[in-house]
Amino acid sequence: MDTLFGLRGRVALVTGSSRGIGRELATALADADATIVLNGLDADRLESARAEFATRFGAERVFAVAFDVTDESQVSAAVEHIESEIGPIDVLVNNAGIQHRVSLVDVALADWQRVLDVNLTSAFLVGREVARRMIGRGAGKVVNICSVQTDLARPTIGPYTAAKGGLRNLTRAMTAEWAGYGIQVNAVAPGYIHTEMTQNLVDDERFNSWIVGRTPAARWGTPADLAGPVVWLSSRGSDFVNGQVVFVDGGMTVVV
Repeated sequence: MDTLFGLRGRVALVTGSSRGIGRELATALADADATIVLNGLDADRLESARAEFATRFGAERVFAVAFDVTDESQVSAAVEHIESEIGPIDVLVNNAGIQHRVSLVDVALADWQRVLDVNLTSAFLVGREVARRMIGRGAGKVVNICSVQTDLARPTIGPYTAAKGGLRNLTRAMTAEWAGYGIQVNAVAPGYIHTEMTQNLVDDERFNSWIVGRTPAARWGTPADLAGPVVWLSSRGSDFVNGQVVFVDGGMTVVV
């Protein structure tokens, strides 16, 4: 029997899930009994992740589809393939993201556009394609992965800050248009999370001390800290939660 936070029988697509935060979120959804569709661009890394997931959760509940989340035609073909060959997508987690650190006066237009495409436009493209089918079914869950930079800013990450602020308002726009069809669209905003992509920041003694001192919880977050909120927003336990951004940041955004 399905429980309040259980996902048995649900198909969940997590973009950018061959490593890092996306992989942890996919693991959490699989732990809640969802059928998982992993996504990434690196075919070898994606297949490695699929094989490990299949060993742990069973091959019948784990799939991998490589496609570029910023390419409209690839997104359309991938969603059609998933829906026809695996099953209707019940949960979409828009997690794919990149960072590019350079000052605004020096950032190249191509780099600005690339960051916006991966962090913001991809959520629109994949979300739109999946929602077209969710609307017909009258149900669905979309979880967008934002950031503390949804509300805050720091030097050298202007494109990322702009993209994540836009993702918050895209979450609201999706809610305004899709909530009436039984679709809940929400976002999770991680604080500073210790992953392989942020290891160089953790290793920077000055920056690490600043993060620990700036965060009331006095530590970096881990990908596992995001698991519970994402499972909740993917489950029927959040059926009347719409358009919200849940900050998972150890309290960073509520103190000065």
